[in-house]
Amino acid sequence: MNFLAHLHLADISGTHLTANLAGDFAKGSIINHPKHLQQGIWLHRQIDVVTDSHEIIIDLLKQFPKSSRRVAPILIDLAFDHYLAYYWEEYHHQSLQDFTQKAYQCMQTTEQLPEKLQHIIPKIVQQDWLSSYQTKQGLNQAITGISQRLSKPELFNSAIKDVDKLYIDIEIAFRTFYPQLMAYSRIYSRKTPTEYLDSI
Repeated sequence: MNFLAHLHLADISGTHLTANLAGDFAKGSIINHPKHLQQGIWLHRQIDVVTDSHEIIIDLLKQFPKSSRRVAPILIDLAFDHYLAYYWEEYHHQSLQDFTQKAYQCMQTTEQLPEKLQHIIPKIVQQDWLSSYQTKQGLNQAITGISQRLSKPELFNSAIKDVDKLYIDIEIAFRTFYPQLMAYSRIYSRKTPTEYLDSI
């Protein structure tokens, strides 16, 4: 899952939005991170494990051509954010605009975030990354943007074309899998180990 999905899953599970987002940037043992981020980091990791091991995702990865196989997990994450934004009204009671503003506010006010996340938050907010996922153009921009931030951008040379070819297949996978992931998130949030809960 990418940024929008992790924020959405945090919200519906009643956990901290930015703490869940921090899971992509928080390395090493969870206990080494600030207490107010620990549950979100733990939940983020559970979501990633469920996603990576699910047969729907494994089968979808196999459909990508060799040209994009190495970055296919990233492309699926971005495409899932696109479909979540596109079908947003079916998955959340707030409008996408209201939700993104709440998420941006939370990002800007949460302290002690991982350095890399702190660094990109201004770009996320100023360029309204979350809402931009709604369109196919926004998805393509996200693919281009992430390719420029990684060490081997050439791995993304055919990424936009390959995602376009599998556009319907990815949509079917999303529509089938994401409701299950929403349920998993609610369950796991209630099973958070006590040591990761912020009692303050």
